[in-house]
Amino acid sequence: MAASSGIPSAPWRSLFLEHISKLDDPYMSVSTVAFDPQTGSPIPRVRTCGFRGFFGELKLHHSAEKQLRDEGEMNPAIYESDMLAFTTDVRMEKVEQLKETHGAIEVMFWVKETMGQWRLRGKAFIIGDDDNEALERTARSEIAKGLRKKSENVTDGEWSWEKEVTAYFANHSPLMRGSFKGPHPGTPLSQKPEDPNLSLGQKVDDLHDSTARRNFRVVVIRVEEVDRLDLNDPAEAKRWRTTLDNTGHQRWEEVELWP
Repeated sequence: MAASSGIPSAPWRSLFLEHISKLDDPYMSVSTVAFDPQTGSPIPRVRTCGFRGFFGELKLHHSAEKQLRDEGEMNPAIYESDMLAFTTDVRMEKVEQLKETHGAIEVMFWVKETMGQWRLRGKAFIIGDDDNEALERTARSEIAKGLRKKSENVTDGEWSWEKEVTAYFANHSPLMRGSFKGPHPGTPLSQKPEDPNLSLGQKVDDLHDSTARRNFRVVVIRVEEVDRLDLNDPAEAKRWRTTLDNTGHQRWEEVELWP
């Protein structure tokens, strides 16, 4: 692991967390780019996904934490990061779209309570596959660069990628876990699945259910640009763009913009 406590936290992090805390159940719009199979023209695609916090800092539900502890699957809480996380089914179209565009992604939060809009752009990495797969190894390596140890005095010997992905799976309800055992998303309803394990409405209690886990993935976004809009004063809206300069030492640069 290349994680270090020396990586500075992003300057937008604390305000972002303050705003997101106003949302009872934080959801975000997730935008990717598809390509027309006939013409190759880019086609924007957007959907709503549940925000799962910063990677490495998953806030577990009580039932999930108990199950992970009882089964010896609990990772030590030694990391933090500025990388956003959400979960998805590997069969979803957005997964292929992210692969085709080398992870290009933008997410957007609207927080009415603060009259603030957050647009965060960057590169997405997908984990949850076998660690022998090349894409999985590359994704883990890139994500590790953005992890910060909370203290240099802690060791990561007890921490594992497999346990971390399992924690995200455990944090879903049994019915939501069962959604990863549903028929292939986006296929015609008339097209019945050949696999008898695939059907709607299943509940999964087993954290290592082979079918569900085969389809379950965690998407981690390394944020490279933040565009924040403040509409508290309708007569004088404010807007800022904060960009990550990765050419040398990790450094953020902020510019105030006309809204």
